[in-house]
Amino acid sequence: MSRLASDPEPPKASGASRDGLSATGLDELLAQALGKAVACQQAGQLSEAGQLYRAILGAQPGHPQANHKLGLLAMQEQQPTEGLKYLNAALEARPEEAQYWLSYIDALLLTGQDDAACQLLALGQQHGLRGDAVDALLLRFADGRREATPVELTEGRQVSPVRPSGKEGEALVETGDEPGVQDEERLVTLFNAGRFGEGETIARALTGRFPEHGLGWKALGAMLQSQGRDGEALAAMRRAADLLPGDEQVHNNLGLVLANNGHLVESEWCHRQALKIHSDFAEAHYNLGNVLGAQGRHREAEASYRRAVALRPDFAAAHCNLANTLMDLGQLAEAETACRQALTLNPELAEAHNSLGKNLKAQGHLEQAESSYRQALRCKADYAEAYNNLGDTLRGLGRPEEAASALDSALRLRPDLAEAHYNLGNVCSDRGQVAEAEAAWRLALQHRPDFPEALVVLGVALREQGRLTEAEDSLRRALHNRPSFHEAHYNLGNILRDQERLSEAEDSYRRALEIKPDLANALLNLGVTLTELGRHRESEAACRQALAVNPDYPLAHSNLLFCLSHSEEIDAAALLAEHRRFGEQFEGPLRVHWPAHSNRKDPERCLQVGFVSGDLRNHAVANFIEPVLAQLAGERRLSLHAYAAQRIEDEVTQRLRQHLRRWHSVAGISDAALADRIRSDSIDVLIDLSGHTAHHRLLTFARKPAPLQVSWMGYPGTTGLQAMDYFLADPFYLPPGELDDQFVESIVRLPANAPFLPFAGAPPVSPLPALRQGHITFGSFNRPTKISPSVIALWSRLLTAVPNSRMLLGAMRPDRRVDQLLEDFARHGVERDRLSFHPRSDMPTYLSLHRQVDICLDTFPYTGGTTTLHALWMGVPTLTLAGHTAAGRPGASIMGHTGLDAFISHDAAGFVARGVACATDITALAALRAGLRERLLRSAIGQPALIAAGLERALRVMWKRWCDDLPPAAFEVRAQDLEIDHSIAGR
Repeated sequence: MSRLASDPEPPKASGASRDGLSATGLDELLAQALGKAVACQQAGQLSEAGQLYRAILGAQPGHPQANHKLGLLAMQEQQPTEGLKYLNAALEARPEEAQYWLSYIDALLLTGQDDAACQLLALGQQHGLRGDAVDALLLRFADGRREATPVELTEGRQVSPVRPSGKEGEALVETGDEPGVQDEERLVTLFNAGRFGEGETIARALTGRFPEHGLGWKALGAMLQSQGRDGEALAAMRRAADLLPGDEQVHNNLGLVLANNGHLVESEWCHRQALKIHSDFAEAHYNLGNVLGAQGRHREAEASYRRAVALRPDFAAAHCNLANTLMDLGQLAEAETACRQALTLNPELAEAHNSLGKNLKAQGHLEQAESSYRQALRCKADYAEAYNNLGDTLRGLGRPEEAASALDSALRLRPDLAEAHYNLGNVCSDRGQVAEAEAAWRLALQHRPDFPEALVVLGVALREQGRLTEAEDSLRRALHNRPSFHEAHYNLGNILRDQERLSEAEDSYRRALEIKPDLANALLNLGVTLTELGRHRESEAACRQALAVNPDYPLAHSNLLFCLSHSEEIDAAALLAEHRRFGEQFEGPLRVHWPAHSNRKDPERCLQVGFVSGDLRNHAVANFIEPVLAQLAGERRLSLHAYAAQRIEDEVTQRLRQHLRRWHSVAGISDAALADRIRSDSIDVLIDLSGHTAHHRLLTFARKPAPLQVSWMGYPGTTGLQAMDYFLADPFYLPPGELDDQFVESIVRLPANAPFLPFAGAPPVSPLPALRQGHITFGSFNRPTKISPSVIALWSRLLTAVPNSRMLLGAMRPDRRVDQLLEDFARHGVERDRLSFHPRSDMPTYLSLHRQVDICLDTFPYTGGTTTLHALWMGVPTLTLAGHTAAGRPGASIMGHTGLDAFISHDAAGFVARGVACATDITALAALRAGLRERLLRSAIGQPALIAAGLERALRVMWKRWCDDLPPAAFEVRAQDLEIDHSIAGR
């Protein structure tokens, strides 16, 4: 995958080149740039400040102040992981600077690296690090408290006003070493009037005249802080605290400035110091709550806010932030009460309207949330965060245009608001704007590189585009930033499974479930992965656990059914019952809403035929359906529609498009919306090509959008839906009368179930390998999923019965499956040197491996299909065990179509006996090999025109029955009956 966008390149300095500057000149330029950067940071222009700091580091990478400031800026933007590298560089450049030690320790704590922070503190003490902040840290480590990721706070500052320093009623007399009462009163008046610039001038004059008197420094710090110039305020506040150690207001204001500069530990100490002096200081309790909340210590923050509102019941901002903390704790009802109390006290408090909106959205009340966000914007028109939240809510309400507009407004106000870029990406994704979504998420990550949610959605989008390496990188970055992010573990598991790294995928799903045991998706996909690993009992257990967590989870039901189809422990009746259970649960409630179809009942008119599949791409189903569609494309009495449920389109998709009159990409729409579209298209016969496999849309079929509905090709078994009228098969696949009772649908038998399209680049058939090697080589190219211990036991009996025989196993995945197979074979006496394993490969390599194989061995109870056909094309017959369910019949069907009954067995003893007989008649086997391609082409499987004609006839019979108000019924379309039809073979 391509790398995520990195930090922007530092701006180039204009004028003379660096080489042309003297050291003094360069230092002056860097000092000017640093001053401008600090000013930008204090003014809230964080992006501009960051660019200037990086420009300084581009000229002088070890610049301690720029590194330190950039590290603090990252913490200010809630990106402490990003800030660590800069803070470390600052500390290495100037270890004598105490603040650099404290900043680095703060960042380590915020990223959860408590042990490293403790070790660094000990090292700092060895270097002479001392002070109140150090004492506070030592107490923290002694208490075993942990820091957590900062969270957004609604109200960030409660600056204590400038009040006279003397006791009430006591006048201050200017004595020559302290200011007079008139100066002090004037400062109070200017502060309360909001005239901070004038107040700053007077305060600076006072500090010049009376440098050892705390009032001037206290006033100067408050004036600077109220102007947003926290960096300058910090020095003044520290000086005031030294001179006025018993003034709670000074400690409170110093704590605010420290928090705004990212020094949360020291800030907490200051607020606690203020409360030691004055335990009923409501603003200090409030500000302490903010600092605790920023460290993720929500229970402690809640206590601080409750103390603040107990002392000052009219403290609206404290009620508001109490609400935010209660939301963080999941106490939504109490949080809503606190929000409404804040608004009762101050109806114009925009932050409280915004918080109420978040609370209502969390409760699922999206319309009310929208109203709250709009009220916040009426109170504060430039409130970027409210625009962002409004946009996210409008997206949830299904109003993407309005959502995008609100998010654009947020970004005009705050171009660096990562959350707004993230939400805009989500809106673009919903609208199918893949490139725009990716660009928005990358902008979110440019402004906040450690944004786990953005990294996850980007990873998911990259996976959907098939960019698996990039997707994996994005998910691993998310986990680096938040190791306990269960959604990242889950989606990483999906990407690893796509890459067939199944053991790693299993580990990722299990890690997600350790964090969130009721994560139904992870249980579902763990079940899928275990199926692919051949561990069917564990797979069934995982699927059933997913259903226990979420009984209304259709994909979990479908995966359970797919898993059970592989199971040797379930009989046909029980398997049918499980499929019926799916139908009753998900189709049952919909049946009363089935429409009365108004399609024109003309038996001979052109039929509108729809194909629904998630596999209209490079997939086995597409290879089977393409020859049929090519034959039917010119048929005047059929109008073909495709409803493609997959997101990925490839060259196969493009070929298929040419054969259908209308193509609908439906991956992003709901089952109900798809049903509405199918009804509006007046489809007469709707054909499902997926069954209970990936990307199926069976819940669309459950809504009965077409008068006739048919299941074909994609799944070896019933759908379990009463809305599905027919199941297409052939007499070899489902012999008449033998398996009909395993289907809810009526069975229609075509001349062949599906045609075979040989790979154009297949190598020629080789002579029988046994003639050259002197021994028989058996082979299997089936999915390892199908190779159960019982299969290995039967194969081993045959290998033992045929001395010196070997076995080649292809399609092996990059996991631990080979080791397990070796152990299973060894348990039955088959040595390692008789086995060879080959990984999955491209088609030419895969087909060429058949030149080393004499006879293929089938799996059971889920036999091969596509692999069996490829083997025949390469001259290799397959010994198969005919099963008692649809999943166990494809092998027997293919061998039956090609007249190879000698390779069909009906029990284990017959399998071994037939295998020995075929393996010992080398001459017959060699002759058979040479003629298998011709035999396959002569069979119905090798004649797409015949199958297409059979399908057309079957659809017409179904349609005529519907026009005559007759229910679905089983019937067969025989090849000889088609000879009297008009020929389509030449079309």
